[in-house]
Amino acid sequence: MRSLILCSALVALGASVYAAAPIPRPAQQLEIADASGKHLLSSYKGKVVVVQFLLTTCPHCQAFSGILTKLQAEYGPRGFQALGAAVNEATPQMAKDYAAKYAPNFPVGPLSEELVFPFMSMSIMERPGFPQIVVIDRKGEIREQTTSVNEKQALQDEMHLRALVEKLLAEPAVGVSGAKAPAASATKKPAS
Repeated sequence: MRSLILCSALVALGASVYAAAPIPRPAQQLEIADASGKHLLSSYKGKVVVVQFLLTTCPHCQAFSGILTKLQAEYGPRGFQALGAAVNEATPQMAKDYAAKYAPNFPVGPLSEELVFPFMSMSIMERPGFPQIVVIDRKGEIREQTTSVNEKQALQDEMHLRALVEKLLAEPAVGVSGAKAPAASATKKPAS
């Protein structure tokens, strides 16, 4: 009987290792340094941010960076920001070369793979496929992310990602104090 209880406990523990992270949850601080400097995730509060954890040699990552390049050009003026973090022991030069070829309009810098797991609330026992994607709303909360499953996921689909980004961009921006940020005002011409 005791071995049955022990076996059940181990199975439950193993299942909890691969349990999905709670969504929404506050995004932890993350710093990505590219050729132009350091990009602190917290400095983008008030924007909708998509972080792509990538491998510089991964064709799926390269294709997804193409999607983010389009979204950055289209939604950037409305408060969208894409960020790339190369986690395959990439050097700053490898990240710079990747950005020049696959992500010309958003920052990409090297990042230690060990920082990805706690940021995504994954166990170090997991071996995720790439790209791994995190979508953060204007309040700094993770609203959707990929999992360690090694198959195509909803966030890797451009139409799904566009719909999510548009939904989050439509939500009100929030300032650091939690108060709503003032809406952009149109310039009025004086009455003549």
